[in-house]
Amino acid sequence: MSRVALRYLCSMRVDLMTKEYPPEIYGGAGVHVTELVRALRHDIEVNVRCFGAPRNAPLTFAYDVPAQLADANATLGTLGVDLQMAQDAVGADLVHSHTWYANAAGHLAKMLHGIPHVVTAHSLEPLRPWKAEQLGGGYRVSSWIEKTAFEAADAVIAVSDGMRRDILRSYPALDPSRVHTVYNGIDLEQWKPTRDEGFVRGLGIDPDRPSVVFVGRITRQKGLPYLLRAAALLPPEVQLILCAGAPDTPAILDEVTAGVEALQQQRSGVVWINRLLAQHELAAVLTQGTAFVCPSIYEPLGIVNLEAMACGLAVVGTATGGIPEVVSDGATGRLVPIEQITDGTGTPLNPDKFVADLARTLTEVVSDPTRAAEMGRAGRVRAEKVFGWAQIATRTREIYAGLL
Repeated sequence: MSRVALRYLCSMRVDLMTKEYPPEIYGGAGVHVTELVRALRHDIEVNVRCFGAPRNAPLTFAYDVPAQLADANATLGTLGVDLQMAQDAVGADLVHSHTWYANAAGHLAKMLHGIPHVVTAHSLEPLRPWKAEQLGGGYRVSSWIEKTAFEAADAVIAVSDGMRRDILRSYPALDPSRVHTVYNGIDLEQWKPTRDEGFVRGLGIDPDRPSVVFVGRITRQKGLPYLLRAAALLPPEVQLILCAGAPDTPAILDEVTAGVEALQQQRSGVVWINRLLAQHELAAVLTQGTAFVCPSIYEPLGIVNLEAMACGLAVVGTATGGIPEVVSDGATGRLVPIEQITDGTGTPLNPDKFVADLARTLTEVVSDPTRAAEMGRAGRVRAEKVFGWAQIATRTREIYAGLL
């Protein structure tokens, strides 16, 4: 980046628009936004416009759903928040929106104020058709919002090359030159090996037994039902630690609950933690593990994989989406092959084979704790080299500079 461009960036104002922002974070997009804002604010004025309760943090503005839309379909309430955000972006030099929840705000601000709009894609509505279970007709609204915003955006950021391919396949009208890959990142000072045997024992985890750890929301894309089936095939001494909550629908919660209860009747060491752990608590749970598992059938990148790697844990992940760009097969973990239906659901063509392959790979990793520890150490090194937030903020600034 030239010195002239850097000087201009230092004098500009970016309005970053997001649903999630501390303390209201429930997924990877919220983590991404939090860390990106922190890194960008070293030399750029960043106003954050988010959903929810008022925040006390400087340059952070929160918006509630308008009272008239409180009982409307959730997507209409989202649009009500977006209208307020777009209006208040007056004076910004550029807007940057994250997830479909805020895409309409960025798109409207672009048109209203005549400024560039950057979109970061954390997932894609066409590849999450099961969201119709949660949103009903609102899924058609969210899909329309995303398509409109993406196709009009001045730049679209994908969090992996796999995500970039998905974007161009889902929205063929997009000019490929406007779609850039910038990985998710990880705070390497915060996420690191953290030993706390007393705490993990208090959760019901035995640190003297091998364990497989899962962290994620209870949603179709995370593949939790497949993991529960695979866990029944693991050696009996292996624990399964599930840090899982925030279900998309009552139906998926009921399915997972039934699966966990059935597994607990078959074997010991099945620990379900359904409360949101503090960062240092989750780091302690990860650190005591033998392997981390990401059985997702749709995953643009997976910040949880980075968190596990930063804590020195070998990662076993599905070979789909952006996961192969994070996990170096045989070096920092293992990839589980999957053949998927191309209808957008990501459903395995042969679910039984996927479950068997997942169980086999997990068994191989946990059965060799020395090798698993070596892969965990290599994962920490890879996180340091590739996924630090300083590199990611620099690349984001370069994209901004190219639009001004």
